Amino acid sequence: MISSSSELFEQLEFKENPLYEKIISGLLEDQYCIVEDFFDAEEVGSIRTVLLNKYEEERFKKAAIGNRVNETIEKAVRGDFILWINESEAGEAEQLFFRKINALVEYLNKTCFLGILQKEFHYAIYPEGTFYKRHLDTFQNDDRRKLSLVCYLNDEDWKPENGGELVIYKEENGVEVAKSIYPFPGRVVIFESQVLEHEVKPVKTTRLSITGWLKTR
Repeated sequence: MISSSSELFEQLEFKENPLYEKIISGLLEDQYCIVEDFFDAEEVGSIRTVLLNKYEEERFKKAAIGNRVNETIEKAVRGDFILWINESEAGEAEQLFFRKINALVEYLNKTCFLGILQKEFHYAIYPEGTFYKRHLDTFQNDDRRKLSLVCYLNDEDWKPENGGELVIYKEENGVEVAKSIYPFPGRVVIFESQVLEHEVKPVKTTRLSITGWLKTR
């Protein structure tokens, strides 16, 4: 799915971005990429404050499975609470988030010709004891999601024993392997929505994130 070519930029003004190139290389080689400190501590703190304030205002709802056309709530499958983020109504911290995401999307479209035209993001809170069982981020009636993106907003002292790790399943040399990724603050994970099954392991301390998808039309 991911392809890149430098030849097409010989006649164009183009500045290579090392961070974005690392993301592209990860997607090409492994179908996923972990980016440390995509958001710095101050940025994470600002976005986390917005999330918690909105949660206290009881604006979150129990997450469902399926897309918005055909969704059902299944507590045995997932236990998180979510709130969709409307970019047109974003506050200062959320605007910062979207500026960084939009810059990445623009770069990916220029270099990899992904045709990303839409995106959707929501806040996610996993209370203690909740999880999300193994699944794929695409639907039988909608295959527009191309890349999944998770941004972790936990406290700076988050520890692996708090649980809530993302586990990505992929095949290596004909054998399925599980890759565990802990939700450290500022870390962003990007992976191919239609290829990699994944799950969120049970959470022992409330887990905070923004989850979203980059989509074609």
